Amino acid sequence: MNSWHELPHAAFDLETTGRDPHTARIVTASIILVDGQGEVRQHHEWLAAVEEDIPEEAAAIHGVSTEHARAAGRPAAEVTAEIAGVLGGMFAAGIPVLAFNASYDFTVLNRECERFGLNAPIPSPVIDPYILDKQVDKYRRGKRTLTALTEHYGVGFENAHTSAADVMATIGVARAMAGKFPVLHGDAGFLHQAQIGWASAQAASFQDYLRRKDPEAVVDGTWPARA
Repeated sequence: MNSWHELPHAAFDLETTGRDPHTARIVTASIILVDGQGEVRQHHEWLAAVEEDIPEEAAAIHGVSTEHARAAGRPAAEVTAEIAGVLGGMFAAGIPVLAFNASYDFTVLNRECERFGLNAPIPSPVIDPYILDKQVDKYRRGKRTLTALTEHYGVGFENAHTSAADVMATIGVARAMAGKFPVLHGDAGFLHQAQIGWASAQAASFQDYLRRKDPEAVVDGTWPARA
């Protein structure tokens, strides 16, 4: 049986208005499907005409201003529906979707679907290089951002914090990790289930660390989307 990285797989990324996935609104989105050799087979891009102003801090990261989004973007409800539809079709076909720090992106999408009365896709199978890296290389020092992982695994990365660039970087990192760590080979569905437990354990460990200084600290380990 071929491993997930030798079969078609996709990646998904959002750029948004803020850090809190329960309140952030979608600004741009990308979904890219590749074959087992990593060659692009589908490329989807969206720009939403956001209903709320994009904070300067967020615009400085992804480069999209409120004015540009409203002038060039499409209605947010239409964008959200199309994103949900593309992802839902991939999940229904058993195609794994990669997402770096998946619990953020899928939570944002779920909240947007709720706002517009849409059915959010059930995210499975999902593969999250952020969770995988912390599992297979637990004691490595340094940051574990997408940029840091591209440097560590030797993956080219230009135009960081644009959704399309982040998607391609996510694919590159995940494929590099699969090439290095045989434990990550196999069926995407089994790997999805393993990540649920890994994410929970990683969050509990980080929460214990934070509680050395703040006894009330809480880290949500729900994955791949928060309730």
